[in-house]
Amino acid sequence: MRSVVVLPTFNERANIERYVRALRAAAPDVELLVVDDDSPDGTADAARALAAEFGPIDVMVRTERRGLGEAYRDGFARALASGYDAIVSMDADLSHDPVVVPTMLDLLGGGAEVVVGSRYVDGGGTANWPVHRRLLSSWGNRYTRSVLRIGVRDCTSGFRAYRAEALRTIDPGSTQAEGYAFLTEIIRRADRAGLQIVETPITFVDRTAGTSKMSGRIVVESMWRVTRWALTGRRRR
Repeated sequence: MRSVVVLPTFNERANIERYVRALRAAAPDVELLVVDDDSPDGTADAARALAAEFGPIDVMVRTERRGLGEAYRDGFARALASGYDAIVSMDADLSHDPVVVPTMLDLLGGGAEVVVGSRYVDGGGTANWPVHRRLLSSWGNRYTRSVLRIGVRDCTSGFRAYRAEALRTIDPGSTQAEGYAFLTEIIRRADRAGLQIVETPITFVDRTAGTSKMSGRIVVESMWRVTRWALTGRRRR
């Protein structure tokens, strides 16, 4: 399958070379699309410069609409228009290990339509996370699974792989959420569409360079939208 990683970035210059080096070592045939929110630290320029050593890197710089959800909506649209068979989403801070990418693509090749890199299945976990982050993530995912009645154990994981046809069915361009709520909205649509979703274990490692984009606003939006989707679904039934 012709495959691409869609990589949202904002101020990830400290991580981008290590990330590209790791991806090329683990999955040399997988292409890369960097979707940068006009990072003041020059992440986009750093990514372009890496192409001289590591081969073509497509860099999309967004100067108006910003945020994780918008970055993925734009990145997925470009990937689908470019004719890729498989699209992978990842974080740029090496929290997601590129070594897992070939496994995810193999699962797509074996019949899965969406593959989720999961912290909450056997073999998965987190490393170097403070206790409050582990508790917040674990509780948030349990709440989401319960109220939305979704079987996926890690609804907020950003490490995923999609068949192109599945992503078209999900239609990310019509989603509205940002942050982790965007990730939940995508997996909710996949579940409601009856797509074959498979979880594979990953170890999420907290970043060692750069600044986390997590904020209280992101958490509040995620819980608000999940609760609203649950209530809307019940009224329709």
